[in-house]
Amino acid sequence: MLRHRTSAIVRAAATGAAAVLVALTIQAAPAAADPDTCGYQVGGDILAKYNEYHGREGVLGCPTSDELTTPDGRGRYNTFDGGSIYWTPETGAHPVWGAIRDKWAQEGWEAGRLGYPKTDELTNPDGEGKRQEFENGTYYWNPFSNGAHAVSGKIGWVWGNYKWEAGDFGYPTSDRSWDSDNKEWVQKFSNHRSIFWNPEGNDIEGCRHECVGYFGVVPDDPESRATDLINETRIEIPMSDWQNTFVVRAWPTLKGRTGGKVLAPAEWDQAWQRVPKPWAWTDAKESSIYKQFVCHVAFSAPKPGGGWTGGESWDLESWRSDLSWLKVMNPLLNDKCNWD
Repeated sequence: MLRHRTSAIVRAAATGAAAVLVALTIQAAPAAADPDTCGYQVGGDILAKYNEYHGREGVLGCPTSDELTTPDGRGRYNTFDGGSIYWTPETGAHPVWGAIRDKWAQEGWEAGRLGYPKTDELTNPDGEGKRQEFENGTYYWNPFSNGAHAVSGKIGWVWGNYKWEAGDFGYPTSDRSWDSDNKEWVQKFSNHRSIFWNPEGNDIEGCRHECVGYFGVVPDDPESRATDLINETRIEIPMSDWQNTFVVRAWPTLKGRTGGKVLAPAEWDQAWQRVPKPWAWTDAKESSIYKQFVCHVAFSAPKPGGGWTGGESWDLESWRSDLSWLKVMNPLLNDKCNWD
């Protein structure tokens, strides 16, 4: 259960011996109580940070507790009208407030997966969003992100490779969630795109073992739906060879499946409107992947017993050789679109 951080949890006055013991444990004796700080004790590095934000006249306002020890015994904190300031020997003192503090509280404060704050709240280069770094990740917020959301681990690593909020994915718009069908953690971002991390693999090509990747879906509006040829594009990157290998999966609409090869250029363009190209993309790989794609478009047909030739998704592998167009488009010379 999350603890309610108000002055109500302040214990009765401790004995001198207990105060000495706490000071020795934390190794950071607080400064003497300031009787003018709205009647509460604020000391040491926490007081210095509080004054940096203009004390009671600043965003934090008056303290609402004396300096307290966190339950793990590692840190100290004070609560204020406008937030809190947390301190540890390793991270220093940093205020937490607003939507970021609300999310941090929801996820268990310093006992949650992100740990203690490492920085104050920072303004992003776009001048609109905010972020705050913690020991095990970073919370991000902007006016259109549905609150603050933590980005961490392999999902954060992929996001960073695409230039964080300034890149193709924009800001996170959800917390991460577990997809039990695909056995992966998924987090939604702007532009109808999501990033995933599969810690152990799901026995599907591209993710047989640990993998990361991302996918994008068609925007949910009438204009996009009316011109839709590709519902979703998904990129899978095996961590065992993340610098070189990837799998592209495209899920076509009925129109995309049955339109024939004349629609191949438009479908290709739409597939890459859904997601950015993988970082291991090269001209040589593009040639092979495009030919695999055109092969799927040209030879897609319903099976007598149900389903489609080529599968529900059109799967394109980066390691396939670059065949000639004669072999790609001649079913007598090539009996499948994922050739050896």
